[in-house]
Amino acid sequence: MSQRLSQRLSRLLNMVPYFVANPGITKVEAAAELGVTVAQLQTDLNQLWVCGLPGYGPGDLIDLSFEEETVEVTFSAGIDRPLRLTSTEATALLIALRALVELPGTADPSSVQGAIAKIESAAGVAAGGVVTNAGGDPEPESPVVATVRSAVRQGHALDITYFSASRDAVTRRTVDPIRVVLVDNHSYLQAWCRHADGVRLFRFDRIDAATELDEPARAPEGAYAESASLDLFHDDGTLPRARLLIAPDHAWVMDYYPMTDVVVRADGSVEASMRYASQEWMARLMAGFGTGVQVLGPTELSESIRARAAAALEMYRQPIDR
Repeated sequence: MSQRLSQRLSRLLNMVPYFVANPGITKVEAAAELGVTVAQLQTDLNQLWVCGLPGYGPGDLIDLSFEEETVEVTFSAGIDRPLRLTSTEATALLIALRALVELPGTADPSSVQGAIAKIESAAGVAAGGVVTNAGGDPEPESPVVATVRSAVRQGHALDITYFSASRDAVTRRTVDPIRVVLVDNHSYLQAWCRHADGVRLFRFDRIDAATELDEPARAPEGAYAESASLDLFHDDGTLPRARLLIAPDHAWVMDYYPMTDVVVRADGSVEASMRYASQEWMARLMAGFGTGVQVLGPTELSESIRARAAAALEMYRQPIDR
C-alpha cells in the first residue's frame, strides 16, 4: 500500500469517531483540524457513505449528514465502539503481525511487538499461540532499515550503498523513495534512482548503508503509479547483451534468468537475449550449461567461453601426483 493510501485509510478510520465527538462541526473547521482540503474532506465523506457492515443495506452502512456546511453522523455502524475480536480473528491477526515482524521496512518492530503483546493479553490463551520472542526484549531494528523507513515516511531523498546481485558489484547512489513493497517474500524499497534515471527496486537485505538527506524526494509524478517498475528485471540498455541459442531440453533456463527478444524455432530450440554486467561471470555461467546453451554473440564472449573450456580441459591432462 502506498504512503498516500495508508494515510487516507488512517484518516477514514478516525473520521467517524471524530464526527461523533464533534456533532455539527463545519466542513471548513473539520478540514483544518484533519489537515486536508475541503474538497478532499468531501471526497472522504462520500467514501464513508458507502462503507459499513456486511450486507451493505440501509441499516448496515455508515450514514452521515453532510449536504449542508456541517457534518453529523446519524449511524456509525459500530465503528465508534472499541473493536471486539473473536479468538479466531485474534489468532489470524497475531499470525499476520508476527509475519510483519519478519519483513524489514514494513513497520516499526517495537510497535508491532507492542500490538502483539496487547492482543495476546486481551485474547488470552485461546489466541496466544507461539510467542514471538519468548518474553525477551524485541529484536532491535536495523539502523539501515530504520533510516529507509524514515525517509519513506518523511518524503526525503536517500543516499544508499547497494549490492547489485545482477552486476555482482556494490554501488553508491542517490534515490527518491516512493514506497516499501513486498515481492516474493522479500521487502524492497521502490524508488526513483537518479543514477539509472528510472524506478528501481532495492532489496532491504542488500542495502549496506543508508543516509537520509535533508532534501525532499523528487521522483517524477508517473513513478508513483502502483504498478511502476515492480518487475525485478529491467532491460538496461547500458549493459552488453548476449544472443543465446537454448536447446529444447534446456528451456528451463528462461525460468531462472531474465530473457528478452525470445524466438522459438521449429525444432523447439529458443533464441533469446540476456543482459550481463561481467563477462567473466557470464562466461562461467554459459560454460556450466555445456551444449545446452550456445552463445551466438558477441564474439568476445564466445572467445572467453572457449578459453575457459580449453583451460578446464588442460587441467584434466595434467598428471595426477601420487
